[in-house]
Amino acid sequence: MEWLIRMKDALDYLEANMTEPLRIEEVAKVAHVSPFHFQRMFTMLTGVTVADYVRRRRLTLAAQELALTGIKVLDAALKYGYDSPESFAKAFRKAHGHSPSDARKPGVRLKAYPRLSFHLSLKGDQEMEYKIVEREAFTVIGKKLEVTTRDGENFRKIPQFWNECNADGTSNKLYEIGKNEDILGICMDMNMDKEMLSYWVAVEADADADAKGFEKALVPASTFAVFTSVGPMPHAIQHVWERIFQEWFPGTGYQHAGTAEFELYPPGDPQGEDYTCEIWIPVMKK
Repeated sequence: MEWLIRMKDALDYLEANMTEPLRIEEVAKVAHVSPFHFQRMFTMLTGVTVADYVRRRRLTLAAQELALTGIKVLDAALKYGYDSPESFAKAFRKAHGHSPSDARKPGVRLKAYPRLSFHLSLKGDQEMEYKIVEREAFTVIGKKLEVTTRDGENFRKIPQFWNECNADGTSNKLYEIGKNEDILGICMDMNMDKEMLSYWVAVEADADADAKGFEKALVPASTFAVFTSVGPMPHAIQHVWERIFQEWFPGTGYQHAGTAEFELYPPGDPQGEDYTCEIWIPVMKK
């Protein structure tokens, strides 16, 4: 219950400061967690990033104010965080399908992105097994995709990336390089403020291994919480991700450490009812 109150308080803070610069450190402080953990939790619980949420709410409020008052477009742009009328107009048209000046016209249809709210949901009727693993830094070799989290682009691009890697032979080539038969899907360099991350399809390899044209990176030493997913992909692992952020994090004294997280896929039939894979999340105590 405590985490729900903290998230609600953070959301209240966001709403009360919609016309102020977004200071994620201050918002996270209200929730009593790190800025990274707050943003990761927010995205997993709501399906949008904090920045996306603020952007959509500001454009909703701006549309209402333009329609109901005599505020100038320039003043509305500056009030809701835009540097120029041009950037405001571009974002406004993308959100509403009309220019800011059109918002004043009678009968113009505008879109409203409502305020989010968090509600208590009694879950946890099923035990959730996990283990804590201290793991040293290790080398990976793979193919990298730079992707934005803005407007949920990562949720669209990453599955496409996997399909491409499986179709063009990348996955098979990586299997030949790896120390074992597992393949990894790794989120690295997660920059929530810039809404960017690097996603890797990769294998663990020796530090001096020949990358054979692929890229090489180091996954930093971390304390990981490891969860097991059993069942057909992708539904089974998506369900585990949901439970981690809806139940496990709120119910424990851990928060996301902000370093690389990954899914570990052993050989087998991903559509099999007994297919078993793992989620590794770097954690630290609050």
